[in-house]
Amino acid sequence: MIGEILRFLLDIVFNLVGAILLARAWIHAAKLHPFNPMSQAIHQATNWLVEPLRRLIPTQGGLFDWASLLGALLAAAAYLLLMWLVSTSSMLPAKLIPGLIGASIVTLGRWALNLIVWMTLIQAVLSWVNPMATIMPVLTTLTDPLLAPIRRITPKLGALDLAPLVLLVLAQIAMMVLSRISFTLFPLFVL
Repeated sequence: MIGEILRFLLDIVFNLVGAILLARAWIHAAKLHPFNPMSQAIHQATNWLVEPLRRLIPTQGGLFDWASLLGALLAAAAYLLLMWLVSTSSMLPAKLIPGLIGASIVTLGRWALNLIVWMTLIQAVLSWVNPMATIMPVLTTLTDPLLAPIRRITPKLGALDLAPLVLLVLAQIAMMVLSRISFTLFPLFVL
């Protein structure tokens, strides 16, 4: 029972840390204004990890914030190692290290898809409840690159936009595939 509680808590904490680190990288890629309150909050929440990594991997205005992505990858590896430790009460065998690296990358993909799902859901609900919410421009900036290609191929049904629904379904399918891949790489549990 204690192991289940610890796995649950690890899952919550690391999913949140990974999502925030990926959101920082996404904000950088979308070129969201640094004085935006959401940008500032995410930067303050992640500076403890990203700033030391930035000394190793400087970001020079490119599309990717490599320090944030590396931080998220390190968080994914720490998450998997701790889950292994809690589940088996033993250290990870050396022969599973390549699988751990691959599973960390896959976990990063799952966290990114989770972030896409949550941002899309929040944007869709707010578009019905309060389309003038102050966070709507931020959500639109972050999700439009994903929704625009889908909008081009989905039928127009007046005010009903099917693109968020299609994106949610595609993201869920991708998460199922990544869960299977993760189990193949790191066969402790289905993530």
